[in-house]
Amino acid sequence: MGRWICCPCSRAADSLLLLLVLAASCSPSSEATASPPAPHVKPSYSFGRTFLGLDKCNACIGTSICKKFFKEEIRFDNWLSSRLKLPPSYLLSYSGNYTDDAKSWRLVDITRLTTKYQHDQADKRICTALLKSRTCSLERALRRTARVQKWLRAKRLTPDLVQGLPSPMLRCPSQRLLDRIVRRYAEVPDAGSIYMDHLTDRDKLRLLYTLALNSHPILLQIFPDVEGWPFPRYLGACGRLVVSASTRPLRDFFGAAPEVAADLALQLLAVLRSMGTNDLNYFFYFTHVDAGTFGVFSNGHLFIRDASTLGIIDREEAGSPLNGDQQEYKDIFSCLTVDCQSAAVSCNSIREEQSLVMVCQELLPRLLGGKFLGAVQEQIDAFLQQCADGFSDEQGAGDAVAKLAELLKPLRSCDSRFAYRYPDCKYSDKY
Repeated sequence: MGRWICCPCSRAADSLLLLLVLAASCSPSSEATASPPAPHVKPSYSFGRTFLGLDKCNACIGTSICKKFFKEEIRFDNWLSSRLKLPPSYLLSYSGNYTDDAKSWRLVDITRLTTKYQHDQADKRICTALLKSRTCSLERALRRTARVQKWLRAKRLTPDLVQGLPSPMLRCPSQRLLDRIVRRYAEVPDAGSIYMDHLTDRDKLRLLYTLALNSHPILLQIFPDVEGWPFPRYLGACGRLVVSASTRPLRDFFGAAPEVAADLALQLLAVLRSMGTNDLNYFFYFTHVDAGTFGVFSNGHLFIRDASTLGIIDREEAGSPLNGDQQEYKDIFSCLTVDCQSAAVSCNSIREEQSLVMVCQELLPRLLGGKFLGAVQEQIDAFLQQCADGFSDEQGAGDAVAKLAELLKPLRSCDSRFAYRYPDCKYSDKY
């Protein structure tokens, strides 16, 4: 055979040589050694520990959702862009997109519990106060405090452990409420126990830091939307960023059509009613409301968007009002976001109609003002004024709100814009 291949004058040799070349081109070994095509480079976020706040853990909120950030299963509002860029770190909140299957995406809110500037100032204050330096290891500094040492030794979260923390939720804490926090703390595996044995020292520090900074994510965890509570769903935290279901702030609806405004006003009054009367016998009250306190989902359903100013009084189990010397107890955790000199509100000063009056003063006039014709608008304005003056007449706010609700019910419509109750509203007298 070798002689045929080497003989250039042989027609048979030419044919055999051609067959050998073709066979070689189709052989597996030849294919395996072929150069692979250039890989498609997928654009990616360049997350830094500083942007997320992971460089400050364990003085942070948690890490339960970090994997989704780094796997790009959580992206910011420009996630379809060919050049992905992180938004400015100084913003308080971001619109994002979240997926479980990389195919379907849903909107989420990505928020900081305070601005990055406030975070940085608080960090410097901690280092200066505890270690006499402008920069330090926050965890090492905080672990030196008496409060943290007490937390690390504790088997159960008790009222004395939360003394002086600025959250309205913890002004009059009952043991029942604190046990609920431990049982439902979502940044650790669920143990269903009122004892903190399943919390590591790291977990205890993160829980304390969150309660001291802003109780909003804790409220979302312990009163979840799946049980009917009017809060957006808590999805997790990474460093100092918290991820929850997306809502549009109520301020976006101040210019809405009359039937939309009437619907939102009725939902708002219903939420306040449920927060005052519920199966668990907790009384929720606001210490402050503004145009961002409430939000609206894409289906038209209204929720409490910012729970940071919500206080809780346990009607079933007497709370522990801080009075006398206890009320003056302050430490570094009392001053993370507020002026340490600010006076704490007494639990005994909270009135049943407090939230109603605030909403009638601050929100409902902007939502309902100038939307309706003639006598109807005059009646709405009169009821709102009566409600806003409710502190001077204990029954004034409640009576005015009841009359306002009856006036608004026939003013809302039943169509697909209100997906949360459509088409049920066609077949129910409730709507």
